[in-house]
Amino acid sequence: MTLERFDVALVHADNPGPFTLTGTNTWIVGRDPCWIVDPGPALDEHVEHVLAEAARRGGAAGIALTHDHGDHADAAAAVRAGAGGVPVAAARWEDADVGLCDGDAFGPLQVVATPGHATDHLAFVRGPICFTGDAVLAQSSVFVAPDPGALRGYLAALRRLRAMDLELLCTGHGPPVTDPAALLDRYLAHRADRERRLLAALGDGLRTLDDLLDRAWDDAPASLRLAATATLAAHLDKLDEEGRLPDGVQRPQWPPAGGLRPVL
Repeated sequence: MTLERFDVALVHADNPGPFTLTGTNTWIVGRDPCWIVDPGPALDEHVEHVLAEAARRGGAAGIALTHDHGDHADAAAAVRAGAGGVPVAAARWEDADVGLCDGDAFGPLQVVATPGHATDHLAFVRGPICFTGDAVLAQSSVFVAPDPGALRGYLAALRRLRAMDLELLCTGHGPPVTDPAALLDRYLAHRADRERRLLAALGDGLRTLDDLLDRAWDDAPASLRLAATATLAAHLDKLDEEGRLPDGVQRPQWPPAGGLRPVL
């Protein structure tokens, strides 16, 4: 089995939904000691399973967070306590013991900044394995949160991962990916196609949010329209940064009125 060959275990959280797909993945790598990537949501049963797997592997030495969204990070405090107070490392989790940025190492994990889905998003590389969080998923695309330079940074991060000699992607949701190059190529092609469709809609004179979503994101189900809105905003930002955005385009309000705590 692929995971056994790389000495990686998957503990899958029971939190399915339109944003979390079948649920959030917690990855545990190595042994004597092991390292935990994304402890997941604060579900008692999930925390118990994560701690049990870590104990089977000789105990944990640290916990790494790809980003601070709740479905990946809310269990961090409980897992830390249950594992004997081991350090939690992250770019932006308020209770982190270790701050991380691009190029750092945390135990055997090399840090690669992968902004886009979240400004604090990191991926962790250990040899030929990459723990991607929500930078890429096996079974769907991810939303890109609008922020200055977000989409350009995200595309650069995808290209950077594509240039690595990776054999396995352990994603935040869905099964592990055994052909990283093919998936990353699809992700890059998907974003290019979205831009092409958006430019075509703008070229036809469409300017309202609903019209642009209906044309360029016509395949997005109603349950993911908010995520599509975020990604549309990121694409509009990119066009604006490049001087290619026409006048009069309605820009989405982000975060939406009332606020938002994203989970994917």
